[in-house]
Amino acid sequence: MTDLPLPIRPEDWLRQLFLSRAAAQGGVIRRKTHDIERIVGRERFLAELDRRGFRAVENAGQTVIFCNCEPVRVVR
Repeated sequence: MTDLPLPIRPEDWLRQLFLSRAAAQGGVIRRKTHDIERIVGRERFLAELDRRGFRAVENAGQTVIFCNCEPVRVVR
């Protein structure tokens, strides 16, 4: 399977992601890891997390982004 052309520019995708209601309220958002890597690239995404002071975790092909500066603790 070949990747289709990007439907959105990387900077627009990041802007939409971090202007979402959940992000603006310091909440949690989830995206497919493959989409992050395909649309914006891992390094650019991680740089944006660092710039904002956010954290993220990956599991089963999903990336969960914590849109705040609070510590993240894995419960179990």
